[in-house]
Amino acid sequence: MSSTPQCLLLCIDMQPVFIRAIAEGTMIRQRCAFTLSAAQGLAIPVIFTEQVPAKLGLTAAELTALAPQAAALGKDTFSAFANDGIHAAIRAHSPRELLLCGIETSVCVYQTAVAALQAGYSVTILSDAVGARRPDDARVCLNALAQSGARVLPAETVFYALLESVHHPFFKPYTQLVKTHG
Repeated sequence: MSSTPQCLLLCIDMQPVFIRAIAEGTMIRQRCAFTLSAAQGLAIPVIFTEQVPAKLGLTAAELTALAPQAAALGKDTFSAFANDGIHAAIRAHSPRELLLCGIETSVCVYQTAVAALQAGYSVTILSDAVGARRPDDARVCLNALAQSGARVLPAETVFYALLESVHHPFFKPYTQLVKTHG
């Protein structure tokens, strides 16, 4: 795991229309809220992607409120990397590692992760903060991504690794987040 300034959190297509369509949508939204709160506490930049927002709506307001300075960028491609504006926004932060949360695991998350790996980024999929309409498809895709070199780990595990010790200034607030988002 890299130091936090070299990380970027990409929150993919957490639009209410999709949240309602996926298995355990409410739980995925809550895990993304935890992830966004942890990223904010660790000063990890965030970018939201939105699939055809003019037609399908914007990212859930309760999520964008957790990262108010984050850009929310529309796309009509499945991979965020196939959109020049999103790819440029990612590059502008100069991350070495991308943390991915959002939906749908077997489509946009998968294609974004594959493209990020091909572009030379380290990729970590936050396994408890991604979801799909068909959980079996999601499991197959997460296994394929792991075999391709992506890390597939729960958000709590990833953020504890970024903290490294109880001496980190964000440790106590983070443990409160863990308790709150249980």
